[in-house]
Amino acid sequence: EGFRKLSAMPWDEARNITDDHGEMLINHPASCVDCHSPETMELRVTRPAFKVGIAEYMEHQHGIEDYDVNRDATRQQMRTFSCAQCHVEYYFEPEHNMVTYPWAEGLRADQQEAYYDQIGFSDWTHALTGAELLKAQHPEFELFSQGSHARAGVSCADCHMPYERQGAMKISEHHVRSPLLNVARSCQTCHNVPEDELIDRVHTIQDRTRDLLDRSSEALVALIETIVAAQEAGASQDDLAEALEMQRRASWRIDWVYSENSMGFHAPQESARVLAEAMDYARQGQVLAQQVAPDLERRPVDPPEIETATPTEQAPPGPYRHPRESSSRN
Repeated sequence: EGFRKLSAMPWDEARNITDDHGEMLINHPASCVDCHSPETMELRVTRPAFKVGIAEYMEHQHGIEDYDVNRDATRQQMRTFSCAQCHVEYYFEPEHNMVTYPWAEGLRADQQEAYYDQIGFSDWTHALTGAELLKAQHPEFELFSQGSHARAGVSCADCHMPYERQGAMKISEHHVRSPLLNVARSCQTCHNVPEDELIDRVHTIQDRTRDLLDRSSEALVALIETIVAAQEAGASQDDLAEALEMQRRASWRIDWVYSENSMGFHAPQESARVLAEAMDYARQGQVLAQQVAPDLERRPVDPPEIETATPTEQAPPGPYRHPRESSSRN
């Protein structure tokens, strides 16, 4: 109930909330107590949205009622769940503005889309076409859950916080970072393969995922241009309803993979499946829009100015790209 009240507050009020003594309650974005019990140091989940979301997922997808993550999860599961408190897709439930994880239908992109469709939710309206679209956040946990590492019982911490020795103690390294920066302890404890080969495997997956992202994005742009041309030719929103639905489906899938921070590595086949669907939906929508106005002439359209976007000159540098790779479409 406290979380419900906090979620309904304006940002400035919630950010600067104080206790009964006037002391700021929020001083750090994340700290030890977010993941560890201060009494026992056992792993725990503290985020209310995760507790509710994982309970709904367990009930609807696995038939487990009254699931309490801090009571029922194994220690190895907690080495993933403590990370998944934050590294997930979420939305703000409109009535109380509560952070909500859309997991009742499942964790996959299409299952989350089905959840949003059932409740009639959209994050934003496309400025050119008027399509009601969804905005993915960062569904690392959801994509990871579809991959071979998760199915083998590997946790987030095994790769991103590998074990290390400090004196006579074995602890998880708390410098949370990419496994590629510590291949010996993050990867080679399981994979008896030379380090260069492991790094090359990762880059191959990520480069191919990026190529699929580029191809699917080009298909989505072509769909948008075709819809705009049909609108300019006199087609109404009702005439274009099916094409606009295809835009919603394609845009969601592209954004879902793009916003997830492993560039496909957490589940390569699932990423490829999602992006293949995105390309298919985009091209289906393009055909549907073309059928509404058969004589239209598609042309490039200029994106509208977005006041809240960071100007290019103020944007941080782009992601690192391995010098070995430049995507090819031969």
